[in-house]
Amino acid sequence: MKLIHCLLAVSMVLLSHCLYAQQNMVLSGRLKDQTGQAVAGATVSLLKDSTLVKAAIANAQGQFQFSRLKPAVYRITVTYIGYATYNSDTLQLNATHVLPDIVLQPATATQLKDVNVTARKPFVETRIDRTIVNVDALISNAGTSALDVLEKSPGVLVDQDGNISLLGKSGVTIYIDDKLTYLSGSDLAAYLRSLPSGSLEAIELMPVPPARYDAAGNAGVINIRTKKLKQKGFNGNVSTSYTQGVYPKSFNNLNLNFRNNAFNYFVSAGYSNNRNFSDLLITRSYFNEDGSPLSDFSQFSAIRHRYRSPSLKMGVDYYKDKNTTIGIVLNGNTSKATGLVGNNSFLYNPAHQLDSLVTADNRDERMFKRGGVNLNYRHQYDSSGRTLGIDLDYIRNESETNQLFKNTSYYADSTLKGRDELQGFIPSGINIYSAKADYTHPLSKTAKIEGGLKTSYISTDNKADYAVTIEGITTPDYDKTNHFLYKEHINAAYGNFSKEWAKLSLQAGLRLENTIMQGRQLGNAVKTDSAFKRNYTNLFPTFYLAYKTDSASTQQFILSYSKRIERPGFNDLNPFISPLDKFMYYVGNPFLQPVISHSLDLSWVYRNRITTKVNYAHYAGEIGETIEARGDRFFSRPANVGTSNYVSLSVNADLQPFKWFTLHWFGIGEYCHFKGNLYNNVLNVDGVNYVTNATAQFKISPAWNAELTGLYRGKITALQFVLGDFWAMGAAVEKKILQKKGSLKLAVNDLFYTRLNYGDINNLTNASGRYRNKGDSRVAQITFSYNFGKTYEKRDRSVGGADAEQQRIR
Repeated sequence: MKLIHCLLAVSMVLLSHCLYAQQNMVLSGRLKDQTGQAVAGATVSLLKDSTLVKAAIANAQGQFQFSRLKPAVYRITVTYIGYATYNSDTLQLNATHVLPDIVLQPATATQLKDVNVTARKPFVETRIDRTIVNVDALISNAGTSALDVLEKSPGVLVDQDGNISLLGKSGVTIYIDDKLTYLSGSDLAAYLRSLPSGSLEAIELMPVPPARYDAAGNAGVINIRTKKLKQKGFNGNVSTSYTQGVYPKSFNNLNLNFRNNAFNYFVSAGYSNNRNFSDLLITRSYFNEDGSPLSDFSQFSAIRHRYRSPSLKMGVDYYKDKNTTIGIVLNGNTSKATGLVGNNSFLYNPAHQLDSLVTADNRDERMFKRGGVNLNYRHQYDSSGRTLGIDLDYIRNESETNQLFKNTSYYADSTLKGRDELQGFIPSGINIYSAKADYTHPLSKTAKIEGGLKTSYISTDNKADYAVTIEGITTPDYDKTNHFLYKEHINAAYGNFSKEWAKLSLQAGLRLENTIMQGRQLGNAVKTDSAFKRNYTNLFPTFYLAYKTDSASTQQFILSYSKRIERPGFNDLNPFISPLDKFMYYVGNPFLQPVISHSLDLSWVYRNRITTKVNYAHYAGEIGETIEARGDRFFSRPANVGTSNYVSLSVNADLQPFKWFTLHWFGIGEYCHFKGNLYNNVLNVDGVNYVTNATAQFKISPAWNAELTGLYRGKITALQFVLGDFWAMGAAVEKKILQKKGSLKLAVNDLFYTRLNYGDINNLTNASGRYRNKGDSRVAQITFSYNFGKTYEKRDRSVGGADAEQQRIR
């Protein structure tokens, strides 16, 4: 009897196991295009008797999976912009099954026309290692520059000088089409202002970038993807805009593409003409050792700038066969900037009575030229996805700056005290050579390994010749004249492993970088030569772990970690003195050390609509702008300032409560703490920073759309600086024309003219400072854009492998 009971129990267990197995079957597959490349982002629907059972989004490898399925007859449909809808035959599912690879076919011209009518990319898409912002999703992005587009991206802040931060942290690295710009500071800001938004496809935000990207940039990587036309035949798009604030501005862009058989030719040309102003008020107070007033200083500057910048990118891809592509890309741009500054500086005695007055008439003319060539090779060995990519790059940057500072001093009674002039000529040249190879090897349909090598060599040659004229006599100013030579060689290797299960995704990478650098400042009549050399090697791990609750990714939890480095900018190491005006100077720092950072993220993603993220970051020796008070002059220089810790909570939401209404909202709150020594003073400051922005979109009709935007930035604590809060609002409207191939867009930014930059400078020795800056932020712009094209055919184009060095040119 006991034996019968045991057999019955065993039978029940086996039966329950079989029933569970029958109801926990998995159906998976992979999507490819005609060339064998994975199609990521496509929507895969699982149907039963024409009823939707589940839906999934293909991952970066084109893979999709449905789990916990019951035995039944199913059918699959696949939809994606640019491809014809795929409908499978019916499938009787009785066990876990892997489908043969699904090859998507290009949509016909008629199908594409239909897609243009109904399809619209979401503003934000979330991936395991990045957030993708689709530029054309916002009407107000039209007719602006790349720098303006970045400022409207969730988690990105751009300050009044064009410096970019990501999730509240400075030290972000900017790429264009996975290729490092090799620019930073004012040069980077000028370059991004010269790129029309009409040439941009998407912004990829990567606070924790994967190992294939260079380890440079403590705040992570921002990759700006430009538009690449992929249709057969002759295709193109054009965008032109006119903007009016106090001064007029214009951004224009043209993209052309011709593909015929084995060759694909492409051209992208742009031209921007930008005029703006800045009214800057600076006040300073100086104190004796006992804290009593010593003197006061106030300065008002009327700054007027004009930028004119043409740009050109052209190239050709040769498809040797369906698996091999060879290409060449040429690109270049020039930027001519003119700055006129008139200011009045008032110096007061301890009783705050006027002691003297200095008026200045300053002029700054700068010509910047940038050119590069990229040779690329891509080969896919088989249909499994084994690929090899090789990039060779050469980039040349040149600039020439002419400065003239005219100062006239008066006593309190307005009698002449003296006149002086300072003339400066500052030429600069930078050569960048880079070579890299990347290899991808799938281990299975859900796992792959990647690896690569890279080497880069940079040489810079910077001169500064200054002369001072007093009472008609001109003499060299050897204190500011200098000649700085710098060389840097970086060698790197990386490996990356990724694996996907039904609900779990894993990605882990390790990058090794060796840096050899040397700098030399040539002496002059009063200064001796100086030089430095450094050689260091670091390992940089990255790690991602993602868990999704079901095949439709209703909820995802993502854990990520990275270690990164921020190397000093090339010119920051130059111990030169550069005047901004008679009372403000910029000084380089040859003692700067690279900064190592650690970042840990935990994210919750709901239906790819709401992302909540908690982040912790630690910087050892963070590089930041510091201010030293010396007499009646302020000196700005980069410095390693102790340790920095950041803890933040951010929420990014993309909601559509009604078919006619979509809301994009981002908010972040961050606690930061800085601790170290600064000019013999103890720096121990902390603060809570918060920023929020929102965009409301209204679909009025198939041809009409409208948009409202809002931004609020609370006070920001950053080392010695406390930046004031501000808010701004904007509005835009769009009308589809010319059979919906063209559009007219009208936008107004900073409607109520409330975007005011102001702040305090603290932790100074016996001094304090404050500033207030108003610019040309309230503008109205009208943009016309037109697209023309034929059959869509997807093919990746390589754009370069110089990934890490140009970012640090200032």
